[in-house]
Amino acid sequence: MASDQIRPVSPSQTAGKEINPMALEKDSMSSTPPTSHNEVLPHHHDHQPHEYRHTTVDGRPAYAEHGPLVDHKIPQDDVVQSEPDLLWSRVRHYCREPFSEFFGVFILILFGDGVVAQVVLSGGAKGDYQSISWGWGLGVMLGVYTSGISGAHINPAVTFANCVFRKFPWRKWPIYALAQILGAMCASGVVYANYKSAIDVFEGGPGIRTVPGYSETASAGIFCTYPAEFMTKTGQFFSEFIASTILMFLIYALKDDGNLGAGNLVPLGLFFVIFGIGACFGWETGYAINLARDFGPRLMSYMLGYGMNVWRAGDYYFWGEFGSHSHLHGKEFWSFC
Repeated sequence: MASDQIRPVSPSQTAGKEINPMALEKDSMSSTPPTSHNEVLPHHHDHQPHEYRHTTVDGRPAYAEHGPLVDHKIPQDDVVQSEPDLLWSRVRHYCREPFSEFFGVFILILFGDGVVAQVVLSGGAKGDYQSISWGWGLGVMLGVYTSGISGAHINPAVTFANCVFRKFPWRKWPIYALAQILGAMCASGVVYANYKSAIDVFEGGPGIRTVPGYSETASAGIFCTYPAEFMTKTGQFFSEFIASTILMFLIYALKDDGNLGAGNLVPLGLFFVIFGIGACFGWETGYAINLARDFGPRLMSYMLGYGMNVWRAGDYYFWGEFGSHSHLHGKEFWSFC
């Protein structure tokens, strides 16, 4: 029993020879860590289990007080994936840009239609035409801030022009346009729900819904644009065409780094652009200048009970407005894009 007992070795003597403790400590700190024959050197291209080693401040491997290299290994199966390959992850990745456009247009219409509703339904007591210009300008600015990750197009015309002149992928245009129209529809529905009681009073009773040109108390103009009664078809086309041209020209001017550029102040610049267009060119046709902004709420108003007159008003004004936007996309930007 006595022969099997392990006696501790004196720190100052070994085999009858005296050893300097300071030298022993120095030698221990400078020695190379032992390497077992089972240890595999890491390779960057091999999928091996993750290794975690304790190290000293200066980067050397740390040792236990009386033992070899401390080496902890975690099986690969126990490693938690940071982004699991699930269906929702893929949907979120591929749909984040359309969602961005959806919410950008949603904010735009929420402020734009909201200010028109307040001015119209209050009979001008809670705002005037200038209030409408301010509201639409704020809506565009906040919509751009909301949809930055998708490029903040918030307008099918902008997406189309970027496809033609800025090499934006054509495959994205349909989904962008759909998201923009849906965002406008949903926002106009929210505005309608908020002002439904006021609309009932303004129109003369619950369920009465009329369109400009057919009634003096029409409320459909809250949601989409209708031309002044004196406007001819040519005048309607030209009014929308010139307003849309100004908008697109100034968007590219603000984004052009070779020009003065606006940098991070582009949304603020667009606020003044929309305010200026509304104040200077908005009276005759309502300056839709955005197909999603007009078509989405127009479709929603049709669904809410305003009837087929939303498409017929102004001698089928909507279709001429659509034509002015389409003509603008395909022909007028080559000189400055």
